[in-house]
Amino acid sequence: MSKILDELLYSDSHEWVKVDGNIAIIGVSDFAQAEMGDITYVDVPAEGDEVSKGEEFGALESVKASSELYSPVSGVITEVNADLDATPELINEDPYGAWIIKVEMSDKGELDSLLNAAAYAEIAK
Repeated sequence: MSKILDELLYSDSHEWVKVDGNIAIIGVSDFAQAEMGDITYVDVPAEGDEVSKGEEFGALESVKASSELYSPVSGVITEVNADLDATPELINEDPYGAWIIKVEMSDKGELDSLLNAAAYAEIAK
């Protein structure tokens, strides 16, 4: 079974969110990385770009497939994890430590539509 952390929120498209004030730290779940296999490339937008809840903001490529990333919140990207350029496999090694982007949220109310760990466990099987 996939590892699911209680302190995070999750989208039904398998992204996780850690809230730090008005910043959403976003990555992909253990379930998602396991389904993809060895991740070979991470495609993300630049700092300063805007993202919208439910809209595509990038993609992961693996030896098995390519999968779009969908933003669980709306806002402006304040930071991109540059370590993933050279070592995208960090997502496989530590999916909850290898965040992808940080977003300054424009509407914290959007967090209410995300799943808690128990609800996410129901879909991450």
